[in-house]
Amino acid sequence: MNTNFDFYNPTHILFGSGKLDELGNQPMPGKKALLLISSGKSAKVSGALERTQAQLEKAGVEYAVCAKIHENPTREIVMEAAAFAKENGCDFIVALGGGAVLDSSVAVAAMATNPGDLWDYVNGGTGKGQPLVNKPLPQVTITLTAGTGSEINNWGVISRNDTHEKIGFGGAPELVPVLAVVDPELMKTVPSKYTAYQGFDALFHNTEVMMSNGVNILSETLALSAIENIAKYLPRAAADGNDIEARERVAYGSTIAGITMQLTSTTAQHSMEHAMSAYHPDLPHGAGLIMISVEFARYFIERHACDRQFIKMARAMGMPEADKAEDFLTALVQLQKDCGVADLKMSDYGFAKDECMTLAVNARETMGGLFLANPCEMSDEECAGIFEKAYR
Repeated sequence: MNTNFDFYNPTHILFGSGKLDELGNQPMPGKKALLLISSGKSAKVSGALERTQAQLEKAGVEYAVCAKIHENPTREIVMEAAAFAKENGCDFIVALGGGAVLDSSVAVAAMATNPGDLWDYVNGGTGKGQPLVNKPLPQVTITLTAGTGSEINNWGVISRNDTHEKIGFGGAPELVPVLAVVDPELMKTVPSKYTAYQGFDALFHNTEVMMSNGVNILSETLALSAIENIAKYLPRAAADGNDIEARERVAYGSTIAGITMQLTSTTAQHSMEHAMSAYHPDLPHGAGLIMISVEFARYFIERHACDRQFIKMARAMGMPEADKAEDFLTALVQLQKDCGVADLKMSDYGFAKDECMTLAVNARETMGGLFLANPCEMSDEECAGIFEKAYR
């Protein structure tokens, strides 16, 4: 086991039911916030927007609401929101929403203070990879979902539809949120299937850390704790959104993933899904991960690339007697059945089987760095083969 790690996360995390009500007592990193929310209704219907506004007023902070963010957020939306922040004189961001809003916040924070276009600073694909010139806006994050862990990390995934690219942006220490609120009460209105999709995203963040060749003593310890909680409580959260204990435990697993991903990179499973939703933007990220998850894991199991890691995960997922890597597949398939997502089909989202090589090449071109974290080599042909085996 690798006992070396490098960890820095200055985020103040308020975790637990009712924690949103403490926001107004916290020191704020500015005087006027860009209150960034989605273009949907979730923040309003759940009451989270009104409660957040009240807390900002309690803290003596002005705000301007920007309700533009959609699922699989695009470069254009990021640039519009950054321009809105500048026009309204905002000196920090309050990001209130799910993964799309939290991911967008990272990019908006950068582009509200830096010249040019977002793609000037993106690494990978057609991005120019330039360093940021100016310090980004500080961020306060309030997550309404349990899935991405983005509330406490400095990365966001943004799409460029004209080139079919979906690429992670960020990494600068200044892009780490200064304050994060994780209040499971805000997640009770998330529909069942999206609770499952988001929960599996959180699960795979942690399972990929466990599979990664960069796993270390701390990231493994945290990841196994998160995996155990998600596997035990996600079926309950998906079945009953008002089950607050289940919501809390899944939210814990998601937030912990935000930490494990800073200690150890995820693997190409995420690169592959980003390619999928780059070509099919209507595909929810978690659903795409579920579709390829069994065949992705089977690839490494057949090669005995990290058998002990799979056994540890199977035990954490409720199989205490697990003694072979294949037990992980058994646990994973059962969890998908228990959450009602075992029958997802790529064909239902417009995929054709002859796209597999296109997706494989795109995955490496846009987010090739994650392939380097795989526990063994994977060629483009082998990557395409995983898509083909997962296709239905």
